[in-house]
Amino acid sequence: MSRTGAPRIFVVAAEPSGDLLAADLVRYLRRLRPDVAVAGVGGKALAREGINSQIDTADLSVLGMFDGFKILKLVHERAEETALAAKEFEADAAILIDSWGFMLRAAWKLTEHAPDTLRIKYVGPQVFATRPGRAKVLARTVDHLLGIHPVDPDYFEPAGLPTTFVGNPALERMKPGDGAAFRKKYGLAEDEPVLLVLFGSRRSELERLYEPFAETVARVRKDRPRVRVLTVLSDSIAQGVRDRMADDERMQDAVIAAEEDREDAFSAADLALACSGTVTLELASLGVPTLAAYRLGWASWALARFVLMRSKYISLVNIAADEMLIPEFVQTRCRPAELAPALIELLESPERRAELSRRLVAQTQLMRGDGGSPGETAARTILDLIETRKKPAA
Repeated sequence: MSRTGAPRIFVVAAEPSGDLLAADLVRYLRRLRPDVAVAGVGGKALAREGINSQIDTADLSVLGMFDGFKILKLVHERAEETALAAKEFEADAAILIDSWGFMLRAAWKLTEHAPDTLRIKYVGPQVFATRPGRAKVLARTVDHLLGIHPVDPDYFEPAGLPTTFVGNPALERMKPGDGAAFRKKYGLAEDEPVLLVLFGSRRSELERLYEPFAETVARVRKDRPRVRVLTVLSDSIAQGVRDRMADDERMQDAVIAAEEDREDAFSAADLALACSGTVTLELASLGVPTLAAYRLGWASWALARFVLMRSKYISLVNIAADEMLIPEFVQTRCRPAELAPALIELLESPERRAELSRRLVAQTQLMRGDGGSPGETAARTILDLIETRKKPAA
C-alpha cells in the first residue's frame, strides 16, 4: 500500500448499476485530486473513464440466494482475482460498490491478501427492510460505509461500522430529458400514449420478466391500440432482448432507444412498466408513473417473503414514503392478468397520472439528502479517509 504521494484507489463494480456509480465516483475523485491513480474492476461505464477491467464480472449478475449458490465457485474465484489485482496496484483503498455477496467475499480476500488496504463499502444492504444481521457482518468486514439512505447511520453505526450518508446518486444521475425531441426523432406523435417497458439489467431478470411483460403489452394494446411501446436496454441484456423481440409479434413495432437517449426516452414516457430496482427511483425522480414488477426463483421468494422481509414494500420510494406510490406486482402478482388492467386504469386517467407524477417528484426530492452531490461527497470522504490513514501517529 502506498503511504506517500498521490492516493491510489481501486474501485470494484460487479453489476451495471454499480458500474455507473463507479464511473461517477471516478470523475469526482479526479476532479478533487487530479493526481489520483485509479484502477479497478467493472464494465463499460468504467471503461469510458479509461479504466479497463482485466476481470470479467458479467456472469456474477444473478438474483436470489439459490441462483447465487449456482455460481458460488465463480464468485470466490473472481473475488480472489479482484483482491490480488488491488494488491498488485498497491491500493490505498478499495471501494466495493453494491453487490452484497460478491463484495463481501472480495472484502474477505482483501483482508487476506492486502490487509493494509482500506476497505470501503459504497451502498450498504437495505437492513431497514430485510436481514438486519447484515449490519454486524458488514461491520466485521469493512472499515467504512458510504450509505445512500438517510437511515443508514442509525443501523450500521450501532453495529460498529463508521458510516457516512452521501445521498442517493441515482437521483443525481438522472436529469430531465427532452421528451418532445425524442418523440420527433423516433417517429412518435405528440398525442400518442407511450408505455416504457424496462426488463431490468440482469439476465435472470430478463428470463423471468420478458414473457409476462410482453403478454402485458399485448393485452394493453388490444384494449388501447394507439399505445406505443418503448424500451431502453441495459448493455448486459440488450442482445437477449433483441433476440426475443425479433420473433415476437407482440413486440414487433416497439421502439428500442439507444442508451445515449435514455433520459430523453424516460421523459417521453407517459407511464412505465419496470423491473423493480434502481430504475424505478430514476423514473420517480422524473415523475413517470410506474408499475414495479419482480420475480425470484420460488425458493428464494419463499425465503424472502416469509423469513427475511421486514418492510411492507420493495421499492425505495414506497419505503421512504411509507405508501404505495409505485404499485408493486411481486411474484404471484407479476402476471399479465394483473399488470395489464393496472396500466389501462392509469392510461384512462390523466388526472391520476398527473397526481402520481407530482407526488413522486416531491418524494424523491426529500430523498436527495442535504442537496450536495452524492458522488462528490463520496469522493471527498474516500480521500479524507486515505489522508487520515497516511498521517503518522502522534
